[in-house]
Amino acid sequence: MKHRAVRRRSVVIGIGATAGVAAAGGIALTARAENEKGGSTASGALVFDKDASTTLTTTVTDAAGDEHEVTYRFWKAVTYVAKPVDEKYQSLNISLPVKIDGKAVDATGAPILFANSVGGYLPASVAEATGVGGGGMGGGGTAPSGAPGASAAPSASATAGTESGSSAQLAGGRMVSLPQLGLAAGYVVVEPGARGRTLKNSAGEYYGTAPAAIVDLKAAVRYLRANKGRVPGDTDRIFSTGTSAGGALSALLGASGDSPLYDAYLEEIGAADASDAVFATGAWCPITDLEHADGAYEWNWGTNKLSTGAQADQTVSKELKSQFVEYQAGLKLRGLGGFGTLNARNYDDYLLKTYLWPSATRYLAALSDADRATYLAKNTFITWDGEKATFTWADFLTHVGARKKDAPAFDLFAFPTDSSDTMSGDINNEFGEGTEQYRHFTLHSLREDKGSSARLASDIPGKLRLMNPMHHLVDQANPGRSRHWWIRLGSADSDTSLTVSANLAAAAHQLGDDVSHRYYWDAGHGANEDAGDFIEWVAKTAGHKSA
Repeated sequence: MKHRAVRRRSVVIGIGATAGVAAAGGIALTARAENEKGGSTASGALVFDKDASTTLTTTVTDAAGDEHEVTYRFWKAVTYVAKPVDEKYQSLNISLPVKIDGKAVDATGAPILFANSVGGYLPASVAEATGVGGGGMGGGGTAPSGAPGASAAPSASATAGTESGSSAQLAGGRMVSLPQLGLAAGYVVVEPGARGRTLKNSAGEYYGTAPAAIVDLKAAVRYLRANKGRVPGDTDRIFSTGTSAGGALSALLGASGDSPLYDAYLEEIGAADASDAVFATGAWCPITDLEHADGAYEWNWGTNKLSTGAQADQTVSKELKSQFVEYQAGLKLRGLGGFGTLNARNYDDYLLKTYLWPSATRYLAALSDADRATYLAKNTFITWDGEKATFTWADFLTHVGARKKDAPAFDLFAFPTDSSDTMSGDINNEFGEGTEQYRHFTLHSLREDKGSSARLASDIPGKLRLMNPMHHLVDQANPGRSRHWWIRLGSADSDTSLTVSANLAAAAHQLGDDVSHRYYWDAGHGANEDAGDFIEWVAKTAGHKSA
């Protein structure tokens, strides 16, 4: 697909205009000639330096538990835009395997695993990584280059390991590194950093709120595609991955490829004039479709009690649930497997038959006879006929137990008063602007907080479109979207609604895309139990022979 040249050269957008620029800022991008595939060739500040790597050796334990010695070339903290707001976050690492278990491999044309490590919509940096799989959330970070000071960096420890797109928790709890698995399979691994919602300059202005993270990830993809033939790997076979907020961003990256909605933002930071479409998308536990997330959450978990034993306000819950009823009907999505049009009345039946019963069945079938008997004795709500597990929706909700979030789950009625609390009100912070840390992004919560005549800030609807993959799959089917989708969620993940990933899968499937969507039985938020299968799916989908 040929990418349109960006022509709007004087537009200034607020995601970093007042935050300062790095020393490299202002470098003019020279003209680029189009290659035969439509991706632009890079020049000047955005030319990849093929020789600026170090050679490292590491031991990778794969999903089966086998160890592999991998020697690879490592490019560290490559700035991917010509006018960075903050190079600490707007940089990427590249790992190219050259020897696996003593055998030389040629991965110059291998698929590219584009693994973001965003969690909680916090900033993610690879600048301090010492090797593959070293990306992570950077908390509050530092001020942009040229700025005299910065706010203190909040800790990311509370979510590390459960919301990092770099880690995968296999069945049984063993942790593996998804980038390292890709490297050991012979793929090129790219780990991009991205700005996040807590970044603040010395003037108190937030410069990493929406849509900064998706703009940065798009710019990183553009950098790779503009350097086709110089950067290692097949830039026409980029596989995006991420978990939680990173999963949402991965899904958004896949859905919004080459959308003109982002052009001005990309121009502002000096992104390469190339395609930002990715070939395939891996999204685990995506926290997305944010403007409808409160209603979806109440439809799913509204009757479940909180961990305290108290119920969420049922009046609020029912009001939000009614919004989901209307929203779901308007989507006009058909379920996978010929289920028919999805609505709030049949969605529980759809989830049971399409995802939850098969999920429990796979789990039980994999157990030994003794372990299966023990599990079924403790979970008598499941009917097991020796081949298939069945149960009711009400019993499933009881089995999951406490809901993770109060009502409303995402757009809070009242904002946190402790500025160091980076996880409460995280989505309200994601839509902050200027010096305003938190803002409402739904009319329901805004009016509950400010009164019945309050109106959303004028920029909010546009930013919601920029942050929602459903806009690019349902509202306007985007021709530049990914055509291959790997979507996963834990069945006990009450950080979000089970309908969110199911709607995403249904929307992509309805457009004719290749969709693999499953739920991990009894798994919570951040689970990635079949990472080895995903690595094999990459090779199969790309038409590549894995090392």
